[in-house]
Amino acid sequence: MNLIGLDEPFTTSEIFEIIKASKSFKSSGPDAITMEFYKKFWPLIALRLEGKVAFITGGASGIGECTAKLFARHHARVVVADIQDDKGRALCVALGPAVASYVHCDVTSKSDMERAVDAAVARYGKLDIMFSNAGIMGTTGKGVVDSEKPEIERVMAANVTGAFLAIKHAARVMAPARHGSIVITASNASVIAPTMAGITAHAYLCSKNAVVGLMRSTAAELGRYGIRVNCVSPHGVATPLGMGATGMNEEEMEALLERSANLKGVRLKAEDVAAAVAYLGGDEARYVSGVNLLVDGGFSITKSVV
Repeated sequence: MNLIGLDEPFTTSEIFEIIKASKSFKSSGPDAITMEFYKKFWPLIALRLEGKVAFITGGASGIGECTAKLFARHHARVVVADIQDDKGRALCVALGPAVASYVHCDVTSKSDMERAVDAAVARYGKLDIMFSNAGIMGTTGKGVVDSEKPEIERVMAANVTGAFLAIKHAARVMAPARHGSIVITASNASVIAPTMAGITAHAYLCSKNAVVGLMRSTAAELGRYGIRVNCVSPHGVATPLGMGATGMNEEEMEALLERSANLKGVRLKAEDVAAAVAYLGGDEARYVSGVNLLVDGGFSITKSVV
């Protein structure tokens, strides 16, 4: 449970302990104070994802990991899909077997994605949220003359084909239920044109523009089934993926991004992106579809627009 205005949501048992400790009620146990509790505190509680089942590709680290943790805190059941088996299993153990489960899934493989989604539905009975987050950066710092075809194909396979397969198999199981939310990680590179050749890998920029186009076309198609499709497009984030691409540690990368940021006084964290995904995935955004939600502190409005 999450008490509005507090950074960290409380579990139900923690809230009961707080109430008992406050001496607001004379009850000695949760059952006796349940009615009083709801009368007093229900308006303050946001169970944003209670009862929902979410599937997260690339869920073992970075933005995916933070999103899995946030979804779990908001009482969703989470399927973490990744190729980083040790990290994925460790995350699910930490979240608890009643909350999270791990499945190995290469998002470029049709059979892997089909099997993983079917396993999620078999375990939990439905699928409410698909977060297509898995992706790669590719080689940075190369101009178009020095870029090679295999590199373009590798990045497009992970970022675009992976998103396509996630949408395809999510829609397959969501359409009969006439509801669902699909969120895809794009990038603010989808709306800005780098001024220096190669500052963002051409393959990466192509893939993120393609993902936004895919989101729009599938949002138009799937709306008739009650399925919403949106993108979340962050600025640079000091995740393992970002740090690996830049060769920087977390502090170095965040300092670099802060110097060029439009919004001063705050550093973008993976948790900020996760919060945007939770909004798009949940019922608060029940009439939001076809949107590329920028989480970049206004960076893109100060740069050249594609």
